[in-house]
Formats: sequence, structure tokens, C-alpha cells
Amino acid sequence: MIVICGIASERPVAQVTEALRQLELPYVVLHQRRFMDAPLDIGVDGTGAHGRLLDDGHAVDCSSVTGIYTRLMDWRMLPEMEQASEETVRRCAWWHDVLSSWIEIAPGCVMNRTAATSSNQSKPYQAQLIGEAGFRVPETLVTNDPDLVRAFLSRHGDVVYKSISAVRSIVRRLDDEALERLPLIRSCPVQFQQYVRGVNVRVHAVDGELFATRVETDQVDYRYAHPFGGRTELTSWELPEELARRCSALVTRLGLTLAGIDLALTDEGEAFCFEVNPSPAFSFYEAHTGQPIARAIARALGRGTGVSRGIDARMTPRA
Repeated sequence: MIVICGIASERPVAQVTEALRQLELPYVVLHQRRFMDAPLDIGVDGTGAHGRLLDDGHAVDCSSVTGIYTRLMDWRMLPEMEQASEETVRRCAWWHDVLSSWIEIAPGCVMNRTAATSSNQSKPYQAQLIGEAGFRVPETLVTNDPDLVRAFLSRHGDVVYKSISAVRSIVRRLDDEALERLPLIRSCPVQFQQYVRGVNVRVHAVDGELFATRVETDQVDYRYAHPFGGRTELTSWELPEELARRCSALVTRLGLTLAGIDLALTDEGEAFCFEVNPSPAFSFYEAHTGQPIARAIARALGRGTGVSRGIDARMTPRA
């Protein structure tokens, strides 16, 4: 049995669910927004996790689960929390804590465990791991000192800025308009990086399979090209053997079964890696290229194996 955790209508979740249906693989969906109607009865002892999940009134034995795909949003941001009672908030927090604890210790193919995704909570920390895996990383400055930023800009000539955390942000160039707002960083450190000129490449790694997308754009952040009047063209691309090897080694080093790797290839042939997303919105790339990423995810979940297979099921849960 395969368990899908998230919001059923969200496109990546919906596409994985549809791929499972087409492959005739058994699955259940734990709807994140229906936590009040999906009780969890899970316990842990010296032999592992035991209990059951409830989906639309149907009980699923935890021991029958061989694959988990999770794309959970922060429960505190759910619409149900806007005017929720104290009891509802407590129930929601408990439900997500138990679910997360079970995901962390469940055997089989898990995309992905919290421990493996933790590096993405700090971009500077993850950048160190990326560098250790053999990729070049743009020179980076994290600071709330405007003078250090100006010196950094003077040294590199062209600089971008972005969020430090795992929260998505738009990558913007440090232009004259942004420089006028620079004193505001005294209240909140910001991450600045040298701007790397080259072709963007997104690589989706799915349990050993790699799907590369070449991105041609006239904007700094191709994900938001259209709102700024720019263009973005996505095409499938075959990774050179050495680059494919490094991508595979990187996700293995991070303990990820599913990942989105953001690269830039310079005219000089160097490969820079910006970050590794442990919960990639692959549907955007699949829609433009036709790459069967959702189907690959479904197949991996059906096999019930993955880089995370060796996690010790005797861990003590947080719940």
C-alpha cells in the first residue's frame, strides 16, 4: 500500500495520484486539510511502528505501507487555522506531529523524510554540503550590514539576493532600486550571491532516475519570468555523464529519494549548483517537457525501496 500525504488538489500530489491509478498500484490519500476526519492510531515499540491510518472510513494497516509520498504544507498556514478553536489547533498540531513521526521511521520508499530535508531549512548550510559534493557554489554573503553588501557588490559587479530559509522567494538582482532599500536589511539578514551567467538546468532525481530540463530565459528567476514581462522556454536535456554522476552522488549524500537540483552551466563549461529542493514542484517542468516524472515517482513508490530504506525503525518518535 502507498500513502500520499498532502492536499489532494495540489498539482504535484494530483499527478502522482493519477500515475498510481494508471499503474494500478494500491494507494490512499491522507488529506492534510481533513485532519479531523482522518484519525491516526500509531504506536511504536522495539520492533517498529504499528497501528492504522484512516482514509475515507477505510482502515489501512501501517505494516502494509511500502511507499510514502509527502508534500505537506505548514499546518499553521492551513485555511482551517484562520479562525480555529483552541481544541482544533491542538488536534491539528497533534495529527501532524504523529504523522511526521511515523513518516520518519516508516520502512520502504519515503519521499522524503524530515531528517533528509533538513539541509534545505538553511540555504548557507546546504551550500556547504553541495560544495563538498564537488559542485561549484556562488560566492555568498549573509549579512545585515549594508556596508558589507556594497563591498561585496563592488568585488563581483553583479549580485542577486534571496531568502536564507526554505521559504520560497523571488531571486532578484541587486540593482539601483534595491540598493536604495539596503538599510532595511539591518532588521533582517539577507543572502547575497554573485550572479552566475549561464544556462539554467533543473534536474529531478527520482530514486536513481534523472530528468534534466534546460531553461532558456531573459530573467534572473525564470520561475517568475512572465509576471515581469520576460520569457522562459523549457526543453528536455540529456545530462553529460560526469554531471549526472555528480547529481546522483549529491542526492545520495543528502539522503533524498526525490529532489530538484538547480544548476547553472557557464559558457566556460563550469557547473554551479544553487540548491537542492527536497519537495520539488515537478509538475511545472513535466507540463512543459512531457517528462514522465510523476510516473517515475509512482513506480519508485510501488517498488518500495529507496535511499532511505535503511532508516532504523526503532527510533523513538516525537509524538
